[in-house]
Amino acid sequence: MTSPPSLAQRLGRVLERVTRQSGRLAGTPAYGSLILGRVSESPARRRVRIQTLVTVALLTVNVLGIVVAALLVSVAYPVPSVFTDVPAWLTFGVAPAYAAAALAFGSWWITTRTVKHLRWAAEGRAPTRVDQRNAFFTPWRVALAQLSLWVVGTVVFTILYGLFDTDFIPRILLVTGFVGVMVSTGAYLATEFALRPVAALALAAGPPPHRLAPGIMGRTMTVWMLGSGVPVIGIGLSALISLVLDNMTKTQLEVAILITSSATLVFGFALMWVLAWITATPVRVVRSALKRVEDGDLKASVVVFDGTELGELQRGFNSMVAGLRERERVRDLFGRHVGREVAAAAEMQKPQLGGEERHVAVLFVDIVGSTQLVGTLPPIEVVDLLNRFFAVIVEEVNRHNGLLNKFEGDATLAVFGAPVTLDNPEDDALAAARTIMRRLEQEVPECPAGLGVAAGEVVAGNVGANERFEYTVIGPPVNEAARLSELAKSTSSRLLVTASTVERAGDPERAHWVLADAVTLRGHEESTRLAVPA
Repeated sequence: MTSPPSLAQRLGRVLERVTRQSGRLAGTPAYGSLILGRVSESPARRRVRIQTLVTVALLTVNVLGIVVAALLVSVAYPVPSVFTDVPAWLTFGVAPAYAAAALAFGSWWITTRTVKHLRWAAEGRAPTRVDQRNAFFTPWRVALAQLSLWVVGTVVFTILYGLFDTDFIPRILLVTGFVGVMVSTGAYLATEFALRPVAALALAAGPPPHRLAPGIMGRTMTVWMLGSGVPVIGIGLSALISLVLDNMTKTQLEVAILITSSATLVFGFALMWVLAWITATPVRVVRSALKRVEDGDLKASVVVFDGTELGELQRGFNSMVAGLRERERVRDLFGRHVGREVAAAAEMQKPQLGGEERHVAVLFVDIVGSTQLVGTLPPIEVVDLLNRFFAVIVEEVNRHNGLLNKFEGDATLAVFGAPVTLDNPEDDALAAARTIMRRLEQEVPECPAGLGVAAGEVVAGNVGANERFEYTVIGPPVNEAARLSELAKSTSSRLLVTASTVERAGDPERAHWVLADAVTLRGHEESTRLAVPA
């Protein structure tokens, strides 16, 4: 017996379903990058992916930082020299050994702690508030751990090199210290990027926790200060120290500032580019989903993976699309009950009681022998037969620009010319009646019906009370069509229309009809000239 799925597993399935329904545009993955995997990825595979991304990112930024620091210490500030003014065992033994040890230990220590803090995601458990806090504070913790390793290295090498020449102290302190700050900033951005899938699961469980520098502005200013502001301050301090110690020539000082500025420019540009990319990715995902909504796909949705205002934008988009889907569902439901034209008119202006005079054509359809039909068939079969019968009528009335105004048991009333105005409603009503009669004989022969068509002036509008009303038409054509359908049940054609309706139709439609006798309809004092299909 299998255990029920956990909340985290259900959240993952929800995210997967959201992504699958969104039908993402090509080139716009759920998390904004292909290397972050799919929403449907298993927790174990996601853990391996995240651990690999974090490890590779940390090794990359640290190796680059070590190379830059070595170039600055040896080339940008050549006096005193790390090659000739100190023992070789320090420069070629202790320094590389510490760098290798720090890389190995730091990568193992940081990734192990990261995996431990995010174990809930790897195990498919529902995140607690503490787990959610760990998910969003892990990038900061990784950055602080990286900074700690660089601080230790800075202190160790400042002391070791300072024992042989005190002029090394400010140089080692500034160079390794500021490079460590930039490396830590890069580690923060890389970790935040790699943890997007985990952040998505954490955000699905609730809003993100408050942080020291929340929002896009806090993230941007923090990265700028650590990646560009602090190194620029370091350049100024290095020039000041050189002037105070007076141990470098003017050319050496210019070269040192030039190399240091170039390194700062490259590092700063790289960090700001990564920050801009991380910031723009959620916007691109939402923009792609918006394009789908503009094209009419209301199933579009996005995975919320950002903890700043961009995450609120993603969540707001999902809420907006959910509202549009609900509105479309209500509109469709409303349109099925009252007619899509009536629903559209109600959306454009507030419905009010009352009506207006309109020239319309009315089609009335009534089943022959409905009482015997109900008495001889089981109720389920009666309903199925009525649905097949009305399906023909609904399809043809819609195809001929009419409105199915109401169903009355086994009869139905269709209006042509209201609420949508038609140039010649008689043509549409007569053509619909002929087609309906032919299709009923072919598709539903066990359910014969009488059809009547009349045209004239009616009052079309909302009838009822302010709390409950319906759109309908009232006037002589409605009564005439009902009487004609009743009379048509006893004729061979099963379809009767008023001669005046045929006379108002266009020549192509009139060719399908011939005049018949005049009769006095029930409830009328004057006789009515009839017409039947030719």
